[in-house]
Amino acid sequence: MKKIVTVVVTFVAAFALFTSVASAHVTVQPTETSQGKYEVFTVRVPSENETVPTTKVQVKFDDAVNITRFEPKPGWTYTMEKDDTGKITSVTWTADEQGLAPTEFAEFKMQGKVSDDAEQIVWKAYQTYQDGSVVEWVGAPDAETPASVTVVNEATVTDSHDHGDTASTTSDNSDEDSNSTSNLSLYLSIAALVLGLVALGLALKKRK
Repeated sequence: MKKIVTVVVTFVAAFALFTSVASAHVTVQPTETSQGKYEVFTVRVPSENETVPTTKVQVKFDDAVNITRFEPKPGWTYTMEKDDTGKITSVTWTADEQGLAPTEFAEFKMQGKVSDDAEQIVWKAYQTYQDGSVVEWVGAPDAETPASVTVVNEATVTDSHDHGDTASTTSDNSDEDSNSTSNLSLYLSIAALVLGLVALGLALKKRK
């Protein structure tokens, strides 16, 4: 019985280790979005090498998305590549110092607009270690080093294609609130004036 328990524990530990290694790769979140949507994407990078830190990560963008902004990351410097039209085609984050230790991971955020006719976004990533070795996360979903994929759904009525819509709505609501406040102040002033006249009348009546 004791031997069976030992075998089971060993199998579970090995399975957990395998699952951990298999799932630890460069990914981009969210895994689903909508056509025409302005989205913030997060590149999650785990350092898998047990002895050498990750010092550089490159992500290439296909035609399904137009990335335009990047969040600054302390300890890292980013550079961009553009095509002849000025569209950003890739970004590379490089560590200023040692980079990611074997037990660490990092997240890099970027913002862009999903194409109106996109069906999926394939994120090809290249992870470089301190010793110069590179892991190319560019394969199919069932590959050993798969590229991360974001599924793109059809746009719905609630999806905003103009990131200024929210600001416009907020502005309209603010104007309505401002008008309501002005009207309330006017009513209060009139009420105060009426009460003042009534008080004055009562005072004059008492003197007589």
